[in-house]
Amino acid sequence: MKIRFAVSPPRSALEDAAFPLYLEECERLGFDTVWLSDIPLGGLGDPLISLTFAAAQTARLKLGANLVPLGRHPLWLAKQLAQLDRMSRGRLLVSFVPGLGQPAERKALGYATGNRGKVVDEMITLMRRWWAGETVTEHWRGLDFEDIALEPRPMQEPLEVWLGGISKMALERTANLADGWLTSAATPPEAGAGRNAIERRALELGRVVDADHFGISIPYCLEDPSETALSSLRQRRKDRDLTNIVAVGADDLQRLASAHIDEGLSKFVVRPLDALSPTAPWRDDLRWLADAVLPLQN
Repeated sequence: MKIRFAVSPPRSALEDAAFPLYLEECERLGFDTVWLSDIPLGGLGDPLISLTFAAAQTARLKLGANLVPLGRHPLWLAKQLAQLDRMSRGRLLVSFVPGLGQPAERKALGYATGNRGKVVDEMITLMRRWWAGETVTEHWRGLDFEDIALEPRPMQEPLEVWLGGISKMALERTANLADGWLTSAATPPEAGAGRNAIERRALELGRVVDADHFGISIPYCLEDPSETALSSLRQRRKDRDLTNIVAVGADDLQRLASAHIDEGLSKFVVRPLDALSPTAPWRDDLRWLADAVLPLQN
């Protein structure tokens, strides 16, 4: 397996003056990818804008986008992603998520009710048809596409789409539709079981998800976190147990990543637990993180 580590920058590293310095340091240290998440009602900005800037600032670093496609026009989104992939010379990585599901977010994106996952699936199918060079004629949720083709097309053939989630429905969607799986808030045994379930189901469906295309996002902190810092993450677990979910310190982060590797996962997004803090230090933390995880990268 190709073990690779991506970094998710804190808000402080996304500030105007700091971001180019952060990107330079990520590339110098040897991280594989900078990974940005889409939080429509949050304060991190639009990841596609930031990654377009990153494409011009870097030469090797891959560009990961964890996108909420809901509320975006599928044709424009397909065109933006294709153009960014070309501008970065094929360095774009894409994962789609349905969003946090908060009432205000759902309303703002135009999907106050209904199955958000189904809409995401339909958008993926539409965009893949355009990326493959197909001329599309289809009526979709109030939009009429009549003999619509896409230019430019992505440099990568195909431009892969990853999905996440650990529920039975999420695993089914990944096996049926995705090129890879990037989950979160799962213990190593849970992640390993999810990987096995996806591979088995994909085989039943006549598909193959590449064995190197299984990953997880790991939140970390240098010292014991406060309960306030853990509260939102704890709510995502029915058992409220964050053992083997959050890594505290370098040794624990190495141990947790190694445990996931033993379960067949090979792609990691490591993100600071205080990512939303506008004052979180990033330079020393980034060097600390490189010392902790990059020895595991091959």
